[in-house]
This record gives sequence, structure tokens and C-alpha cells, in this order.
Amino acid sequence: MLIARSSKGQRWASVKWSCKTMNIRLLHTREDDLDFVLSAEQSAENRSFVSVWAREQHLGALTSKNLSHLIIENINDGSRVGYIILAGLADANQSIEFRRIVVTEKGKGYGKEALRLVKKMAFQELKAHRLWLDVKEHNVRARHVYESEGFVAEGVLRECIKAEVGFESLVVMSMLCGEYRDA
Repeated sequence: MLIARSSKGQRWASVKWSCKTMNIRLLHTREDDLDFVLSAEQSAENRSFVSVWAREQHLGALTSKNLSHLIIENINDGSRVGYIILAGLADANQSIEFRRIVVTEKGKGYGKEALRLVKKMAFQELKAHRLWLDVKEHNVRARHVYESEGFVAEGVLRECIKAEVGFESLVVMSMLCGEYRDA
């Protein structure tokens, strides 16, 4: 279970499983977090790596049974340092998509810590068989992090996204439950 928040911002942790590390925790995104989310994904340092959503898309994700929209919070000062979207929570094939991660404070390890929490959540809490993602081919930094955390490149979706200056390719990567257990 994730750490949840009441509408007044109070936090409480599930007894079953706490989704945190020494530095960060994952919290369910609330509607009042969406200004942060939109600002983070539209910032110059992030927008070339993610597909920008409208507020309505993010708002719909907050109530979807098939999606999990999460804030990455710095435990030490309570600041928001990013967000995550997972998809396929209701997938009969037990295949969860790590749809998005946006980190606003780069170089501090928040992304890698959040990735480790996502793997733990997917395989231990949600009992996924497969956790997968796609990453833009030119996002070398992210690809390196995913590979270092055990994700395997499965293939390339060549020039599948129309961008401002031509087309971009996506690298599909995944991890299986057995690979997670063996790591």
C-alpha cells in the first residue's frame, strides 16, 4: 500500500507496506498537486523526454482504477521532487507499464530511488509478472539508469513519435518478476 494523504494534507502509512526510502516517499497525487505536475513536465529540462498531458488527462488519471498517479516527496523537507504514472494495474496479463517518471531535482538520486520503489511496488505489492516502459532513444541518462536497475532492452519502436524536428524512436525495456527476485 502507498502512503496516502487526507484532503487536509495529513499523511498516514499503511501497516502492510510503506512506499518510502530514507530520502523519498511516494504519495497518491491529489488535485492540488497538479500545478506542480504540469510545471514539472513542461519545464525545459523535462518536456523533450515525456509526452506532455493536459490537466484533464492528469485529473482523469487520479481516479482511474487502471492507473496510479504518484508524487515523489523528499522526506527531509516535505518538498515534491517529481511524479510517477503507472498503468495496467487491472491488466489480466499482470503486465504493469511504468508510463512516466519526471524528476525536478536531477543528480540527487531521487529518480533511482523512485525506480526501486516502483519495482518493489510492482512485484511485491501488485504481484506483477512484468514491469515495462518505453524511453526515448535519445534519453541516454534514463536508459543507463534503467539498465543499471536490471531492465532489459526488448526493441526499438522506430520513429513512432512526431516531434518538433522530425520523428523520434522509443526503446522498449522490461523486467520480469524472476529477474527482480534474482537481483
